[in-house]
Amino acid sequence: MRMRQMQLEVGTDPKEVGRARGWARSRLARSGLAADEPLVETLVLLVSELVTNAVVHTGRPARLRVLLSDRLAAGRGTVRIEVADTCACPPLRRRAEDDDTGGRGLELVGALADRWGWRPEESGKRIWCELDRDAAAAGTDPAGGGSSPAAGAVPGETVLARTRSRPGVRTPGG
Repeated sequence: MRMRQMQLEVGTDPKEVGRARGWARSRLARSGLAADEPLVETLVLLVSELVTNAVVHTGRPARLRVLLSDRLAAGRGTVRIEVADTCACPPLRRRAEDDDTGGRGLELVGALADRWGWRPEESGKRIWCELDRDAAAAGTDPAGGGSSPAAGAVPGETVLARTRSRPGVRTPGG
């Protein structure tokens, strides 16, 4: 399976999060995904959370990458979002209290993504998540099918969560 890759350099200003969302939405639209498709809305939210974590918690520039399976137009495949920064500190999942205004980003990523994780790199770390698009979930392929677990995983990555099935999305075993 071939993956198309797009990337955006993200600065340290919190306004960069909005720019990253707009960039991701436009790139997904150019790839043939409908703007009102639930997959697109989920992907944009995941971009927002991962970029916010990089900007707010490191205070350093980051690099956003979106990798799209060439099978997406056919109703299958995987979208992988990666955010790399130059901070070596591992991501920490926090347990936010009801009245906290922050601390839910990675919990949200874990709840929405089919897979997510992170890996250390020479100059920092890369946090990633993946969403699968399956023609069977859309009702166009009665034979089923789908992507394998950790479709874009790289040796040495830590997979932090596998989540339950979301409506309209098939996950392994879901």
